[in-house]
Amino acid sequence: MSDVLKALRFVTAFLVLSWSVPAYADGFISPWIGANFAQEVGDGRTVFGFTGGGMGGGVIGGEFDFGYSPSFFGTDSTFGDNNVMTMMGNIILGIPFGGQRGGGVRPYGSGGVGLIRSSAQGLSDVTDVSDNSFGWNLGGGVMGYFGDHFGIRGDLRFFRTIGLDELLRAHFGGDVTEIDFWRASFGVVFR
Repeated sequence: MSDVLKALRFVTAFLVLSWSVPAYADGFISPWIGANFAQEVGDGRTVFGFTGGGMGGGVIGGEFDFGYSPSFFGTDSTFGDNNVMTMMGNIILGIPFGGQRGGGVRPYGSGGVGLIRSSAQGLSDVTDVSDNSFGWNLGGGVMGYFGDHFGIRGDLRFFRTIGLDELLRAHFGGDVTEIDFWRASFGVVFR
């Protein structure tokens, strides 16, 4: 009887542990285009990139955000060939109104840390300069889905470097030491 009981426990434990409940990890990728604004140096410039991530259980998740801003500081004639690139790892919080399948709306907040790389080449007063700075971002937006796999996304976020940016110090002197700006973007989202 003891062996039968052990076998019954084993089978019961196996069935309980192998019983699966559908888990809905809500993965997404969103190519986007936008504009940078309210920056201390330069003026509003076009930016493009993509954001990809996933929402575990529909409410909390993570995302990777990549953005590239050509001519971030100004035109080539005034600041040389220049750009700023951002790569951020973020935590994202959002509530899926309408569920995780089919049409619906998900407002979200997002924030994290990563790299802000600035680069300039061919400046008249400074040789080629680039800087990799630790930075952070904070923002939010809305994802709206028309069905199971397609929707649109609007996003507004603030970026700032932490510490001295060598490119800015080289070109502007000690007056400007950090890159900080807002980015508004709009794109499609696939899940």
